Amino acid sequence: MLTRRSALGILALGTTAGMSLPRAARAAEPMVFQSEGIAINGSDAVAYFDGAGPVAGDAAHAIDWNGATWHFATAETREAFAAEPDRFAPAFGGYCAYAASRGYLAPTIPEAWAIHEGRLFLNASLRARELWTRDLPDAIAAGEANWPAILG
Repeated sequence: MLTRRSALGILALGTTAGMSLPRAARAAEPMVFQSEGIAINGSDAVAYFDGAGPVAGDAAHAIDWNGATWHFATAETREAFAAEPDRFAPAFGGYCAYAASRGYLAPTIPEAWAIHEGRLFLNASLRARELWTRDLPDAIAAGEANWPAILG
């Protein structure tokens, strides 16, 4: 017969066992920040470099790259990305640059962006972007040191 005390012991054991799983046994986060398989909230990554800021991409101009579907506003920006994805893809897989600098993952919003030394960085909020820019370039170096181990 299962008593309350033995049930609590089983629950505690299950929690402890789950905590001791090796990292490889836990689900890892995707390499690219995505919602329902669409990278970086559907924004056109190339448009940031054109000075247009966040521009919504269109599924008609989509490509698959690095485990996600990327949307672009035009065929031209899609082709530019396809030719040099590492040039246009945001740092830290499009996850929050501030969070990466602190050793964790966070989603991003299109409006909290920055281009620094030719690289696109996204952040979870305008406040996170403000905090992140205060520590440049140390914040970038910290994020790179944490990446990709923080993916899980």
